[in-house]
Amino acid sequence: MEYILAHDLGTSGNKAVLYSTDGQLVKSCTAPYRTSYFNGTWAEQNPEDWWRAVCESTQKLLKGTLSERIRAVSFSGQMMGCLCVDRSGRPLRPHILYCDARAERQTEEVMERIDLWTFYTITGHRASPSYTLEKLMWVRDNEPQIYRDTHKVLNAKDYIIYRLTGQLGTDYSDAGGTAAFNIVDKEWSELIADRLEIDLAKFPEAYESTAVAGEVSSQAAAETGIPAGTPVCWGAGDGCAAGVGAGSIAPGETYTCIGSSAWVGVTTQEPFFDRKRRTPVFPHAVPGLYHSCGAMQTAGASFAWAAKEVFGTAYEQGEQGHVFSRMDPEIEAAQPGSHGVLFLPYLMGERSPWWDNDARGCYLGITQETRRGDLLRSVQEGVAYNLRAILDIYREHLPISEMTLVGGGARSHIWRAILADVCGMPLLQPRNIDECTSMGAAIIGGVGTGVYKDFGQVRPFFRVMTRQEPVSSSRRIYEERYRVFVRTYEALRRVFPQIADTSWEELR
Repeated sequence: MEYILAHDLGTSGNKAVLYSTDGQLVKSCTAPYRTSYFNGTWAEQNPEDWWRAVCESTQKLLKGTLSERIRAVSFSGQMMGCLCVDRSGRPLRPHILYCDARAERQTEEVMERIDLWTFYTITGHRASPSYTLEKLMWVRDNEPQIYRDTHKVLNAKDYIIYRLTGQLGTDYSDAGGTAAFNIVDKEWSELIADRLEIDLAKFPEAYESTAVAGEVSSQAAAETGIPAGTPVCWGAGDGCAAGVGAGSIAPGETYTCIGSSAWVGVTTQEPFFDRKRRTPVFPHAVPGLYHSCGAMQTAGASFAWAAKEVFGTAYEQGEQGHVFSRMDPEIEAAQPGSHGVLFLPYLMGERSPWWDNDARGCYLGITQETRRGDLLRSVQEGVAYNLRAILDIYREHLPISEMTLVGGGARSHIWRAILADVCGMPLLQPRNIDECTSMGAAIIGGVGTGVYKDFGQVRPFFRVMTRQEPVSSSRRIYEERYRVFVRTYEALRRVFPQIADTSWEELR
């Protein structure tokens, strides 16, 4: 048996996963690291913690394994971050995470200096503090010496690949998440750099996700246990790697992932540019294709909140199946439409489709007849309604007849049924629903190193385990409730800024 080693550098830790070359998950190991949250909206990590986690998880994973049979190492990782390194690859400051919102003034500068449609059709993104570009501008404006000393700005997987191989670079998908990359021409945008007075040379060379970055050095081999000389592929950002792992590897193939956040992703031949700029676009990990991905902020996170505060049950990552088995009967007993209760799942504002930082979570329609099952079911329905709103953006232009469902939320058979009814289409659930990101990274590495001839050769990996068909009677109810959901958000949009305003706290 031969293997591919995949690393998934997430927000809370690194997961090392060993796959056999016939697509079987052999074993996995996770090593955590911490995030520093401060100043209200700031979030940073120590890149040395990433390296420690990679070494620790790899050593544990490979214990008792014939490591010389590893054919390739590949990566997925958190996107849209900002790690400034000097010419020796040494970090100059902590890494600024994708969820860090400090760069609000720099975002305003982008919108003032560049036409918004031009910016979107170059980069595939709206101007936002989430992206690397605005974060680097913040460093320039607030830490000028660090900016001057910065040789390259990297994302998490790029730094680990540097530690393994000594090569500084990135892949097209992570470059596409910086908001400084021309996703059509596959090069860093001179127009954006000139308008915003950013040194373009600080961005690393970008490559196809399948490209081999280098080989594991002898020093890295001693620290990780991976044999020296093992080829390392660039891999992809986590959202794009998940698309590969979910089997969305040809134009028109669509999937949705319900994790803490959730998204609908679709593969296209050309960039899908929405006239209202509601859906971001990335270069796909499959060379020559594009990955459009409309993401919502709090999906599983909304249900975790409800599970704790309504049901009184802790909802920890990795325990979703157990929690769902306890709550599904009570949710199933509630009627479709939750007896009139509506939940808006906006616990941290919202990205697609509204792009509204002031949006807040809401329960509406509660009466004395409302039961706990209605409150829980309405959360799953609210997430499904929001995903339907994202899906409809694509359905306006693309023929989509079915959708693959992955992520921890797919463990709930009720949530699967609700989503199929709300969207009005069959949902396909493959095996390894919780591992599509690491599986995507492994497939990318296998194609890049010649283990697989092309992405078509891995089709058998995406074997469908269940097919959830919509129920016509529920469809009629959900079609009406979906329209109420959209109208409710539109009515509350004018009120949300007043609710989000924290100045009232000063009256305490």
